[in-house]
Parts: sequence; C-alpha cells; structure tokens
Amino acid sequence: MFSFFESEAEKKLKSHITNLGALAKADGHVDPSEMDFIISIGERHGMKPNDVRNLLSNLQEVKPQLPTNDSERFDQIYDLVEMMLADGIVDESEMEFCINMAVRLGFKKAIVGVLVRKISVGVKDGLSREQIRSDAQAFLNY
Repeated sequence: MFSFFESEAEKKLKSHITNLGALAKADGHVDPSEMDFIISIGERHGMKPNDVRNLLSNLQEVKPQLPTNDSERFDQIYDLVEMMLADGIVDESEMEFCINMAVRLGFKKAIVGVLVRKISVGVKDGLSREQIRSDAQAFLNY
C-alpha cells in the first residue's frame, strides 16, 4: 500500500523473496518445505510469515530489485540454490531457473552452471555459507 516509502533494502528483500517464490513454483507446485524455507528467509530479515505469504500470493505486483554488490549477488544465488534443494528433489526446471537467475543477478553466463553446482555440492556436503562463499570467490575472482 505504501510501497513508495519502502527503503531500497525492503525492495531488495521483497524482490529476493519473490525470486525464491518463482523458483519454488518452477516445478508446478510449492512444497511445504520450500514455503517454510522462504518464510525463514523473510523472518531472518524481519518479515512476518503472513507478510511473506501475502507477497508470494501477489508475485506479479513486485518489481525485481537486483543486488548492487557481489556479496548480495552471492547471497541471493546461494538462497535460490538452497531453496532448490529444500524438498530433496532437484527438478531440471529448478536448476534451469537458478542458472537463469544467476545470469540476471550479474554472474557471467560462462560460469553460472559451475557456480550453481558448486553451491549445490557445498550445501549437500554440509559446508557453511562462508566456506562455500570463499570457494566461489576463488573460482569467480571477484
């Protein structure tokens, strides 16, 4: 209602939540574990669960706000990959969505497939976000 007065950080968070919602819907349905994951991301940044649900029910009303630095870009693609893995099934459309989003976030097209897979393997292997970020930075040469 008062979106004109939202801060850039709030706009970026809403954009990130909608990106996660789009990924969750990429395989045709939103798994409860995916919804719980999106809500946890929102809560981590001060959103209430109902606000996250309302945002996801109105995806077409939110304009994407792309990250402005490499750290934000990495965090968004990391969350997207983590979301893809949330239900334990990696659907090809979800993988494709992650790769496309990585390009939209500003990563070079030539390396996004490897980046998404590196993050996927790191998450599956139980590495911390910071360990995966460090490996990715060495790979990407930020």
